[in-house]
Amino acid sequence: MSFDFDREIPRAGTGALKYDGRAGYFGTDDVLPLWVADMDFAVPEAVSRALAARAAHPVYGYSLPPDSLFDALIAWLKHRHGWEIQREWILLTPGVVPSLNAVVMALTQAGEGVLVQPPVYFPFFSAASKTGRRLVQNPLQLKDGRYSIDFAHLEACAADARLLLLCSPHNPVGRVWNADELAQVLEIARRHKLTILSDEIHADLVYPEYRHHALATLTDDPAGIVTAVAPSKTFNIPGLGLSALIVPDEARRAAISRVFDMVHMSAANPFSMVAFEAAYREGEAWLDGLLAYLSGTRDEVAAYLASELPQIRLIRPEGTYLLWLDCRGLGMDDRQLHSFMIEQARVGLSPGTAFGAGGQGFMRLNIGAPRKVVMTALRQMRQAL
Repeated sequence: MSFDFDREIPRAGTGALKYDGRAGYFGTDDVLPLWVADMDFAVPEAVSRALAARAAHPVYGYSLPPDSLFDALIAWLKHRHGWEIQREWILLTPGVVPSLNAVVMALTQAGEGVLVQPPVYFPFFSAASKTGRRLVQNPLQLKDGRYSIDFAHLEACAADARLLLLCSPHNPVGRVWNADELAQVLEIARRHKLTILSDEIHADLVYPEYRHHALATLTDDPAGIVTAVAPSKTFNIPGLGLSALIVPDEARRAAISRVFDMVHMSAANPFSMVAFEAAYREGEAWLDGLLAYLSGTRDEVAAYLASELPQIRLIRPEGTYLLWLDCRGLGMDDRQLHSFMIEQARVGLSPGTAFGAGGQGFMRLNIGAPRKVVMTALRQMRQAL
């Protein structure tokens, strides 16, 4: 089965943040948008069919998730990740970012420490700072073009924190943490009675030479682990806003549910539910094709930068469709770098500074687009220098 990931699909004028939000974010529409973490590819056909079938029914009322939805998620996690979960562990939620905030509010108290590992997806910071918690930072270390966890520093930070927000695989640096690294994280958490929220939204987007390990599969006692999963990044349906928290511990599960109940936030959207199930049930062949395509794009980007743009160094990703570019070789400060990309190269990327400490001099490039578009963006950068 083949899929046309080279097809260019017009998105401007559809309300797409990535396209119609350019003027608001970059100050101009005249940039190639490779920033927001969604893809420009058509979703799996099974998802489109399921949505069309549901839309054909003319009543869009309050809805309940069917048993088959839970069965599809359970089967997917077992088949793709070797993780056997129980139905009662699953909490359906209206997105991973709301889930981050709900878990912080449910499992910590005001003033308690919430640990993050920058540079990291920026809602991790606000999940702590905007809920009255104390942000504790354990910066990743960059050595020889690869990021690692500073475990000695993590140990010290854990003594002063209640919750660790773990990004696995990591956005934006592209690391897929190996089993030994995750075992060390678990041991530190055990010693300090630290709960871990493992954001595994990118778990399915791992390149062939690497393997994702669901954190909860690496311990005999997963009670202290809350895992966030979703089909949104995997199958390009983030706008539908449905994710799941896997919470083995009953007390933690009840606490998180109370937060969602308190704000009357429901995940029961009739369209998001049918897309969720169809993606997990019938999207595997599409995903395998996507991973092969992204791998080819990643390699072509790496080769181009090495030969034509050596001032920009690729931190080679092990997972995700988000490339972390080390632009410090351009000799620009962050204001100059941001201006250069927009005004001269006419490329819309995510500035590294948005991801916190260690992001200075970096940019994040989204390769979830036809390869021709990605390579055009690189050529525009080269021509602008």
